[in-house]
Parts: sequence; C-alpha cells; structure tokens
Amino acid sequence: MNKRFKQLRRLIPGLLILMALNASAQQASPGQTSSSPAIHTLSLKEAIDYSVKNNVNVKNAILDLRIQEQSNRATTSQALPQVTGTLGLTDYFQIPTTLIPAELNGGPAGTFLPLKFGTKWSASGGATLKQVLFDGQVFVGLQARQASLDFYSKKQEITEQTLRVNIYKIYYQLLLSHTQVEQSDANIAKQKDLLHSSTEMFKNGFSEKLDVDKANVQLANLESDSIQLSYNIANGYLGLKVLLGMPISDSLVLTDTLTYEMIRDAALGDDYKYTDRHEYQLLEINRRLNEYDVKRYKQTYIPTASLTANYAQNQYSSQFDLGKRNSWFPSSYIGLNINVPIFDGFYKDANIKQAKYKLEQTRNNMDSLKIRIDNDVKTAQLRFTAALASLDYQKKNMDLAASVYDQTRKKYEQGLGSNTEITSALTDLKSAQANYFNALYNAVVAKVDYQNAIGKL
Repeated sequence: MNKRFKQLRRLIPGLLILMALNASAQQASPGQTSSSPAIHTLSLKEAIDYSVKNNVNVKNAILDLRIQEQSNRATTSQALPQVTGTLGLTDYFQIPTTLIPAELNGGPAGTFLPLKFGTKWSASGGATLKQVLFDGQVFVGLQARQASLDFYSKKQEITEQTLRVNIYKIYYQLLLSHTQVEQSDANIAKQKDLLHSSTEMFKNGFSEKLDVDKANVQLANLESDSIQLSYNIANGYLGLKVLLGMPISDSLVLTDTLTYEMIRDAALGDDYKYTDRHEYQLLEINRRLNEYDVKRYKQTYIPTASLTANYAQNQYSSQFDLGKRNSWFPSSYIGLNINVPIFDGFYKDANIKQAKYKLEQTRNNMDSLKIRIDNDVKTAQLRFTAALASLDYQKKNMDLAASVYDQTRKKYEQGLGSNTEITSALTDLKSAQANYFNALYNAVVAKVDYQNAIGKL
C-alpha cells in the first residue's frame, strides 16, 4: 500500500499540469466540442494579439466605439434635409355642424341656422421638407464628432493596456514556475540519491535507521512542495486563459523564455512624457469635449433658422372613390422659421457654468495625473533597482547554498557528516531557491510596471 501511495503521489504533479493544459472536462466554447480542444502555442506577443481579438472587455470597448460612430451619424443627420410623407383618410359618420346667424337666410335676429359643410369622405397625401439653415448647437456637435470617436478609441486602448499588463505578469510568472518545476525535480532527484545512499549505508551498518527515515521525510516534503507548485501552475494557466478569452478546454503552450540575464541586463531610462500615457491622452480628449460643451451652450443665445416646404393633394367626396377624376386638389407652401431666444429663466447660463466647471475638473484631473505618473515612474524605478540588488544577492546565495549542500552530502556519504547537517543544508537550499525566484519575479513585475508607467509597454 505504501509503495502504491508513493507512485500515485509522484503522478499528481503531472496530472495537475495536464489538467491545466487540456481541461477537457470543462465546457467548450460555441463551435468547438470538448472532444477536440484546440492547441495554442503562443509567445508573449502572440498571447497579447490573441487577447485583443478574444477578450470580452476589449470586444465591448470596440462595440462602444461602434456605438459612438452611429451616434455621430445621428448627429450628422440633424444637419441634413428631413423629408416626411403623410397619408390620411377620414370617414365622417356625422359631418360636423356649423351654426350661422339665421338672419342671413331671412330668419329672426339672434337665432342660428345649423348647417353641415363638407363631405363624408376626405383623403390627403403629401410630403414635407425641413432643413436647418443655422443652429449653433448642431454645428458644434458636428465639430465634436471626431473628438467623440477619439475618446472611445482611447478608452479601447486603455482597456487593451490594462489587459496587456496583466498578461505580461501572469505569462512571466508561469515561465518562472516552469523553471521552479525543473529546480524542484532536481531537488527530488538529489534527495532520492541521498535516500538510496542512506539505505545502502544502513544495510552495511554505517548509519542508523533513523537516517533513512529522515531522508524519506525530506523526500515526502519535496514531493508535496512539487504537488503544490503544479497546482499553482494549473491555476495560473486557467487564469491566463480567462484573460486571453480562450476556451478552458483548449490547450495552451508558452514558447518564450525568461532568464536571470534578461532581467539583470535590463536598463531603465529617466526620460518619459506625460502624453505617452493613454490615461493622459484620454483626459486631453475629454478636455476638448468639455470645451465643445461650453461652446455648444454659448451657441444657444444665437437665433436659429430653418426652412420648411410642403406639397399635398387633398380629396373631398361624398363617396369612397380615391381614383375619381377632378376630385384631388393640390396645395403647397414654403416657409422660413427663425427662433430668437429672449429669456429662459437663466437656463442657458446655468448650462454654460456647469460645462465650465466640468472643464475645470478635467484640468485638475490632468494636473493630478501628472503627479501620479511621476510617482508611478519613480516608484517603479526604485522597486526595480532594489529588486535587481536583491536578485544578485539571492542568486549568489542560492549558488552558495547549492555548493554547501553538495559538500555536506559528500561528507555524509563519506561518513564524515551527520544527517542533521545534510537536512539543514537541504532546507537552506530550498529557502534560497524560493527567495531567488521571488526576487526574480519582483524584478520582472517592477520592469513591467515601469514600462507601463512611461506608456511604453
């Protein structure tokens, strides 16, 4: 039973990773079946490109832009001719009665004679044309169309930027995790060799049974750590798939590499511009839109002018016969309408002041964002510098711990060292390795945060 348990325990890490890569039990996306999941082999750049096409937040940001395009079309339509057609048909069950003075027909004064004018059936058909000649608000709206599109286009870029930062961090974390797996496997292999040596020494009477038991305990701890690491990797793959917008049933293989040298040799510059940040660009566009709002409300003090034209045909008949000749009578007119604002209870003034206050808020936000950008850049620089220093230290410490472990093991196998010493050396090695990978990831994150802070990611 103990042997079978050990065999199962050694299979668990591989099973966890296999579940992360395939997740065949999960429901496939529309158009795919769980029996035939796709395999995606992606570099970091390819992962970013995939997410831009498939992430739901990016898709919705693109739809927001499309919605604004149609809103712009609606704004444009206000400046174009508006043509409407009308058709009408009326059947008077009772023709309206009109009272006229009876004395007009020889009757007594002060009395009225009821008469019915009109026909039982009346029909009409016509078309009306309306054209705005001048409306300041409409013209300002036309001027603001491109700024509105730029606003939603920039929001889409910010959505993609946020997504890109998260993918960078998870992608690099998974790369480091695979390196940790290799290191963990190497430690397990070392411990198995040590267990074999301890067992042989015990058989030959050079060590105690306690030494063999301690070596078994250490091996179990290493394999338990390996299982937890594999579980973390599996979760990482699932999280990355969600960010990418990838079906959970698909398999994902990462092709990029991340080494100590790549991070150590990275350089951070001191030059950056506020305008490189998408958030600042968005506020600049928002400021333009606020300025258009102020201009639009000011235009409400200016008179508006519009042209109206109508042509119609009307029929009046005592019988229902739309095709009757000489029963249709045309009418037409053209008119010019000018609306002059006089007094509205300071409604326009209130709108103008609200727009000006919003413009001032946007300017304040731009000043505040400059401070935050400066802080983001400086913080990322300090973190990266500290992370590099820690990384160099932890690299040397890990190499030294590995050397101490190897020397301690040789002494133990030669009968010159104790099991306590080698157990301590292995514990120190595991701690040094964990600290190294933590320092390496901190350096990666600081580098990503710096590139994001200067708008160059």
